[in-house]
Amino acid sequence: MARDYYNTLGVKRGASDDEIRQAYRKLARQYHPDRNPGDKQAEAKFKEVQEAYDILSDKTKRTQYDRFGEAGLGSGFQQAPGGPGGFQFQWGGGPGGYQQMDPNQAADLFRQFFGEGGGTFSEDDILGRQARGRRSRARPTPQEIETEVAIPFLVAANGGTVNLQFDGRELAVKIPTGVEEGQALRLHGQAPGGGDLRVRLRIQAHPFIRREGKDIILPVPISLSEAVIGAAVEVPTLDGSRLSVKIPPGTSSGSRLRLRGKGIAGGDQYIEVKVMVPTPKDDESRKLIEEFARLNPQNPREGLW
Repeated sequence: MARDYYNTLGVKRGASDDEIRQAYRKLARQYHPDRNPGDKQAEAKFKEVQEAYDILSDKTKRTQYDRFGEAGLGSGFQQAPGGPGGFQFQWGGGPGGYQQMDPNQAADLFRQFFGEGGGTFSEDDILGRQARGRRSRARPTPQEIETEVAIPFLVAANGGTVNLQFDGRELAVKIPTGVEEGQALRLHGQAPGGGDLRVRLRIQAHPFIRREGKDIILPVPISLSEAVIGAAVEVPTLDGSRLSVKIPPGTSSGSRLRLRGKGIAGGDQYIEVKVMVPTPKDDESRKLIEEFARLNPQNPREGLW
């Protein structure tokens, strides 16, 4: 049964390259073997989606497919007995996979393959090309291949270079500033056969910095006394320098202080305050806290319930 590659990707025949690419990415994520371990149906569907994208993302293959269907994707012509008045031809890649076409359609297909403009083709022309075609092997179209690489948090934020082992080779991949999780970089001609290699980026977590878009969040612990009376504390930044940040008196846990332009690619760095409350070591310390509470009455839950 002839396959409908457009139906496989769920797009219309006139779909744009972007629509085809978006449909492929969505279905590839859905049926990827890593997300469906042991699911043979998902594995088969993934292969169908990949095959459909390989055809429709290649302008030449798509043109052949749109014009001749799967017949335009085969590897040679074969003569088959025809009815009265002429011949029929079969086109395909192996037994049981052939489609019939008449000589005019075959000639039209040959004009497109061999670059001949206008004129007519005889059966001898076509059969002669068939014989010569069997003596030469078509060069396969380079295929695009995708792989993944894990990069450190700071390399993703500041840019840099990481080394990737692929197909027995080590490739140096230049990482632009501010790349995001799941973003892909294209290395032209680096796949086997001269195709493009798409490198999908996986960003490793930082031990204490979080990312929110272009902004970064740095949790900073402070003591109870620093929170009450204020203090100046040193904090690290993405470029490796350290800045002195003033903690205002009366700062509570969860408060954020902004360092403009110290985030990723022009974003901001936020200092997220975490007040570390000590346990009184003796009765005198407890009495001092009680006296402080008496002199500075406070009900933080007032008006909440």
